[in-house]
Amino acid sequence: MEKRYRLELIGITYNQIESGVYALVLQQVGTTRRIPIIIGFPEAQAIECKLQEVATPRPLTHDTMVAALASFGISLVQVDIYKLPNGVFAAELTFSDGNTERVIDSRSSDAVALAIRVGAPIYTSESVLREAGFDADSSCSSVESEAKLSCDSHNPYEDVDLSTLSISQLSEAMMHAAEKEDYEEAARIKNEIDKRNSQNEK
Repeated sequence: MEKRYRLELIGITYNQIESGVYALVLQQVGTTRRIPIIIGFPEAQAIECKLQEVATPRPLTHDTMVAALASFGISLVQVDIYKLPNGVFAAELTFSDGNTERVIDSRSSDAVALAIRVGAPIYTSESVLREAGFDADSSCSSVESEAKLSCDSHNPYEDVDLSTLSISQLSEAMMHAAEKEDYEEAARIKNEIDKRNSQNEK
């Protein structure tokens, strides 16, 4: 079984150029390895409200879910972040009633929103960290043998027509953009991936 690593939520960054585009930043506990996950405004709001302990007039969706589960004696044990073949992040939620555990599929943003409300640990695998992560303290003078991207700031997919790229290439391009904190470009690529996925589902 592949080794798993615990993650902590560092925060959410906002792209002031592209409205409604945010990056959820998770970091491997005890290291500077981080994973950026592009999310939308509703998801960012649900997470930020909890981080800032903002009191809302009525419970938000995730607050309601936590309360409903608790009323039936069900708790969130842990969250596991993974990547789908198309490059999009997803998660598995492990719930327990004290006797039986059940694993539920979830969006990564919803999983994090729930986890921070109940203090549940968040994990991911070495392969995800290797593929999608980056070292926040790395510099071009250091050698990262496991780094997916080089220190060269050039994005090989920059100025390329997105319609000519495969899903895997789009996913790689999105990670390039996110790691360079070019969230406008990352959002543009994510829209193309979502469009392809919706077409495939028809």
